[in-house]
Amino acid sequence: MKAITCRALLTLVFVAAQNPALAQIDEDQLGIWTAYSWSTRFAESNWGLQGDFQLRNWDIYNDLEQHLVRAGITYSPDSNNNSYRLGLASVTSSQFGDGTDTNTENRIFQEASYPQHIGKRVYLRHRVRVEQRWIESQNFRTRYRYSLRMDMPLNQLNLGKGAWIFSLYNELFLNGEQKISRNRTVGLFDRNRSYVGIGHRFQGNLQLQFGYMHQWTDNLDKGQLQLGLSHRF
Repeated sequence: MKAITCRALLTLVFVAAQNPALAQIDEDQLGIWTAYSWSTRFAESNWGLQGDFQLRNWDIYNDLEQHLVRAGITYSPDSNNNSYRLGLASVTSSQFGDGTDTNTENRIFQEASYPQHIGKRVYLRHRVRVEQRWIESQNFRTRYRYSLRMDMPLNQLNLGKGAWIFSLYNELFLNGEQKISRNRTVGLFDRNRSYVGIGHRFQGNLQLQFGYMHQWTDNLDKGQLQLGLSHRF
């Protein structure tokens, strides 16, 4: 009996060590997510670059949840307003609380984005993304994401300079491989994120957004404030 208990304890410790974010999380504690996103288009070309930097905290101050750097090359055809992107991302995740252990992840991703305009004020954007993921101490993984975003200008009919913009989005994440290490499996459902916020476009190429995002996983049900700056140049 003691041997079985000891093996079970060692297994639990091993799994926790490989997955620092699985430490007990205070779901009532409000976190924060800050982001800077940028994009640019090559002169007289359908090609461009797009990326973002994100810092996510378990709390408002300095309990690091995740740091993400992402960038890719984009293509926008002349025939429509769709856009396509191929890129790379680097992610560092940390456990909740006082611990400083981290794990790293590198990704390759492909995405397609499709805009839709309903009526005079409702702007929708559908985005599909596929990720290939190399996570420290885990097997190779893939993930599939679909997001639907709505932007609605409040003081004018377009999203141009001076617009105050009400935004909603929801994003669903699904896992590809479910056996992610010798001792751990995950379900098909990875997570879901819902967001509500308001933004202001200071210029045609600069927008500040503030809102609230709630995230659900099998192990987590937590809210975060979001503050984002978008820059197109």
